[in-house]
Amino acid sequence: MDKFTALEPTRLYSPSASAINKRASRSQPISRWIGKLPADIHLLVLNHLPIPDIPAYARASRATASLSRDEKIWERRWNDLAITRHALDDTLDDLESKQKPKASTCSPPTIPVDDDFGDFTSAPRTPSVPSLSAAFTSFAFTDASPGKQTFRTRYIRAHSILYKCLAPLQQPPHTVLSALTPLIGTSLLSQARSLRLLNCFLSPRVQPVRNWDILLAALKAATDRFDVSLLTAFDAADSRGDEVMMRQAAHASWEVWPGFGDWEMGKVWAEKREILYEQGRWNPLANFTEENTLDFTPMDEFMASVIRALEEHGTRAVFVFPPAAGVLIGFAERVANEVVGEYIAPLLTRAREISNALYLTAVAASFREAWKIVDVLTTVSSSLSGKGKDKAEDVVFMMFESNMDEYLDEEIESLKQAFELICKEWARSTLALASHGSPTQAQRTRFLTAQNPALMKRNVLASFTDVLLLPVTIVPRTVGAGVVAVGGAVGGAVGAVGTGMVQGIAMLNPQRWVGGTGSVNNAKEYASFGLGDSEGEAAIFEIGADEEGGGDGVDDSSMAPSSTQDTASIVSTNTAATSFAPSTSSTSQTDVVSSASAIQATLAPTGNLDLLLSLDVALQLIHADRDALKRLETFASYPGHYGMRVRETIEEAFCEMLGVLCNRHLEKGFGIATERMDSYKPAEHEETASVAPLLQFFELVHIGDTIQSMVQVFFDKELAPHIDKTDFLNAVVREKKRFENTLDDCVAAGLNAGTQVLMNQVEHIILTLTKPREYYPPEDAPLELGSTQGCTEAIRCLDTHCKLLKGSTSKEVLEVFYQEVGIRLLAILQKHIKRQIISLNGGFQVIADLNAYYSFIASLKVPTITADFSHLKMLGHVFVVEDAKDLAQIVRDVTRYGGAYRPEDIYEFIQRRADWKKIEKTVDKTMYNLSFKEDCVIC
Repeated sequence: MDKFTALEPTRLYSPSASAINKRASRSQPISRWIGKLPADIHLLVLNHLPIPDIPAYARASRATASLSRDEKIWERRWNDLAITRHALDDTLDDLESKQKPKASTCSPPTIPVDDDFGDFTSAPRTPSVPSLSAAFTSFAFTDASPGKQTFRTRYIRAHSILYKCLAPLQQPPHTVLSALTPLIGTSLLSQARSLRLLNCFLSPRVQPVRNWDILLAALKAATDRFDVSLLTAFDAADSRGDEVMMRQAAHASWEVWPGFGDWEMGKVWAEKREILYEQGRWNPLANFTEENTLDFTPMDEFMASVIRALEEHGTRAVFVFPPAAGVLIGFAERVANEVVGEYIAPLLTRAREISNALYLTAVAASFREAWKIVDVLTTVSSSLSGKGKDKAEDVVFMMFESNMDEYLDEEIESLKQAFELICKEWARSTLALASHGSPTQAQRTRFLTAQNPALMKRNVLASFTDVLLLPVTIVPRTVGAGVVAVGGAVGGAVGAVGTGMVQGIAMLNPQRWVGGTGSVNNAKEYASFGLGDSEGEAAIFEIGADEEGGGDGVDDSSMAPSSTQDTASIVSTNTAATSFAPSTSSTSQTDVVSSASAIQATLAPTGNLDLLLSLDVALQLIHADRDALKRLETFASYPGHYGMRVRETIEEAFCEMLGVLCNRHLEKGFGIATERMDSYKPAEHEETASVAPLLQFFELVHIGDTIQSMVQVFFDKELAPHIDKTDFLNAVVREKKRFENTLDDCVAAGLNAGTQVLMNQVEHIILTLTKPREYYPPEDAPLELGSTQGCTEAIRCLDTHCKLLKGSTSKEVLEVFYQEVGIRLLAILQKHIKRQIISLNGGFQVIADLNAYYSFIASLKVPTITADFSHLKMLGHVFVVEDAKDLAQIVRDVTRYGGAYRPEDIYEFIQRRADWKKIEKTVDKTMYNLSFKEDCVIC
């Protein structure tokens, strides 16, 4: 069977014996076991062995001796001394320098045998047994070169130095410090650092000697005595004002502090500051005037005293205490909680008792005043500026956290009350006007009568933007008169937003937003929808000092004295019913008013339709929300949970404003307007040139578009910094999109109803103004090729209403409206023509009217309906063709009208000819090759 044995491959050149031996030795596995335990277990045991037990372990075998020299073990021991972490290298060198005169210079660097550490004497290593060396290769310790410091050599040096300092610890407790002084130095800082180093040396993690626990207790007792002496020296230096000595004692005490619990020296220093015990000097209720308004002048004086104390003591704390001790922050926290916090608490309680509005103002103002602590801390300490500013800010944040939950909840509730009051006031004023009768000059349309509505709208938005850029006074000086005027929670809600509202509305000067074409009555700048008396009670807002001076901004000095009167005026009159109707002189806008006089003459039955929407209501809602947002922005930098709540409240406030503006004002107003347009009957009105509800609806569209633009400006200026505008899942972005969609839907529904009303009016005009024989004049009547009165009036009505819509909607909506008007007008004209009897001379009149309609439609620039009217214009030719056969050929030509009309449709039109009975047979015969005499059989 040997012949079937597989042949083994052979090399041409056999390797040498040395190569075989190397390969064999390389293939032998390296043992990681020492005895019956893995080497990792041995290393773990060594890491927790006390230092005196390591020599005994090393004497167990050569493998354990080699393993005891592993750098991982000694790296941990060196780190436990914390010399590098606490920068104690210089202290160790000083101790060594003090011990050098006592050490022998000729003897080798060994540790005495009686210290249980003699096994670490450096000695030449003997070569290990070859058979056992492979098993301990990975744990063999290689002596470092003389110039290289290993962790083992570092620890041995530190051990030998610190061990000599342990002898004084065995003496009586009251003599330990005096015995240690020659070894550790005389300066306070060197003594403190030496004691700290000895504490680390005798720690349970190192255990350098067997009686380490007894020595450690003695060392701690000596350290406590040393710390007490430092505290005594610190107090004495503090009494003398010796900041240098205070600094030395403080730094020495910080060095010996164990690192847990309160640092006694910093705590005692803060306890002795007089600012913590002067609360009786200040009366928080002094911030309320006799009229229960807020005047924070007393709080300014209080905070000025606090700031002076923080500057004085903070500067000393920064110089005296180590930065890591955080004494300045601890002192500031006590001042914030025990002084400022105790001052603010009764102030807010009293403000809450008076009204919610005053409470909201007081909270934001108090926080703004307390924020001065952060400013002074960052000024006093450079470590608290930049990245360290968060520590200073946390002082105020933590102090004010107890008020945040109640404030945030109350902010939203008060905002809802303010919105509710504005909407109710607007509804009440609208109802009063509806029962009052015909509209007055102040109720006339404003955008429709303007020479340039687009320019007027841009000026309104420009002024509105200026209003948003006005600074908001968070800390009041004289605030709250509006609250007293109203009384109660609801009145207080309006009082809270009154000041900003007055300032904002005062910015919207009619001289700006009418494009400078009109002159403003200086006596009464804004007319009111309220039913005031003849002495001008209806005029709410008058020109203030800022308007008389011609400035765009609002001067705080001019607004402050009148803020009480303005706020009370808002509440006592029909604030929500005010309108941006400028009281202009009749001579400056004669052309505009005269062109719209016919329109205004017919607004009595539906004139109040314009009152369904108001820029003033939108402005008041926005200003109420803006005032709340400005208060909330005071807390925008809050971290953590309350920071998230503040941001959510900011979003909720804006969403609430959009919801009220959309559901309670815009949607409701457009809904009523649409219902009124649906119920409008043209036959019940004498005026034919215009449709009153449609005109008013167009005014609503202009107002709605302006409100949407105002909301967009407000969103960009106030909300954009707080949210991500690209996040389509954000609540604010979704609510804003819903608001825009709702407004578009309301406008679309209103335009649909308005288009129907307009076309009903056009049809009514055509029916009523077209004479019975308009297209069948007598034979001897002169031929006039002009448009008929019905055609002219219908086109004028359409042109008026189509032009009014420009500038208020988008180009796409406008094109859809024009297209719908053209399609419906085409149907009306076809129906109208089929209703007439048209002679040959009347056919020319039909062509003239159709040309006029075509010219109007062409001006709309909508290609689809322009082509339809072009075909309708050509259809008029069938009424002026005399020859019946030619007429029949025209009817049969299906390509003549571009496929818009079938022969059957044209046949219906030619049946309205006056001579139809004469030409009927000829036309039928030519069209269909029929002859009733030959082809028809009567059975």
